[in-house]
Amino acid sequence: MDNNTPEQQTTPRPGAAPDEQAIVNRIAREFLHEQRLARRWGIGFKLFISLYLLSFFVIYLAERTGGIDAEISTDGHTALIDISGAIASTTEANADDVTRGLRRAFEDENTRGLIIRINSPGGSPVQSGYINDEIMRLKQAHPDIPVYAVIGDICASGGYYIASAADYIYADKASLVGSIGVIMAGFGFVEAIKKLGIERRVMYAGENKAWLDPFSPLKPGEVVHTDALLDDIYQQFVEVVKAGRGDRLADDEQIFSGLIWTGEQSVALGLVDGLGSPGYVARELINAEHIVDFSYRDNLLERFAKQIGASLYNHFMSQNYFQYK
Repeated sequence: MDNNTPEQQTTPRPGAAPDEQAIVNRIAREFLHEQRLARRWGIGFKLFISLYLLSFFVIYLAERTGGIDAEISTDGHTALIDISGAIASTTEANADDVTRGLRRAFEDENTRGLIIRINSPGGSPVQSGYINDEIMRLKQAHPDIPVYAVIGDICASGGYYIASAADYIYADKASLVGSIGVIMAGFGFVEAIKKLGIERRVMYAGENKAWLDPFSPLKPGEVVHTDALLDDIYQQFVEVVKAGRGDRLADDEQIFSGLIWTGEQSVALGLVDGLGSPGYVARELINAEHIVDFSYRDNLLERFAKQIGASLYNHFMSQNYFQYK
């Protein structure tokens, strides 16, 4: 009995030339190779979908049980809103999502107090202003709900802009707090392009349209106008902090110099009311130890769809399914 596979042995066609027979053998081998690849892909794809479905149900069960995302308590809870990372319209700490979570937290009838947990180096003054304004509006609409800002590793610049809207601010002794100021940074390449023999060509209508062009020398009028812009935004920041903190602020102009301090130092300066964690604030100050996270996030199906899409894309790219040729 001959145990050879078609790949190992191909019956010569009567009258076939040696070169023609070699072509037939190669086609047969390639056909079998493609069949094996197709089978492997089918098995791999089914396994991939099965694992993702399993992950989907694990995530679903995890969100239904325990942890800070547990079901809302009917006997009163502390609401939590997370603001983490850079504050910008394109990040998770954007005003639309944060204010959406704030409204849900304030409007829940079982909310006894609110913690805004901040771990941010700052960001957009506009996004920070939107969030600060919405906190102030919701506080007026719900005066019986105290608002606490609790600082994590850092609460600087726009992060502190938001924190100043809270009734009270707490931090860890090693938290970094402050950086009350405004910055605009850039580069100037005028001398570099001269040395490289590069000719700058820029056309515009409106005498200041090329304002602060990094390849052109600074003009005195540009500096004056930029200083005025920064000073205006800076004064807005200072007034918001003074309105929020009031007489608790120490009489020290260094507070508004752009410096940062530890949480412990910030207590003496009046930037922070005390030292404590979210758990401490919920348990000891709000008297509602159960914490419910109202931070707005993509729902489970949205997150699942994004994960599947990203994973499929990475898989196809790693297998070179998509190429420019």
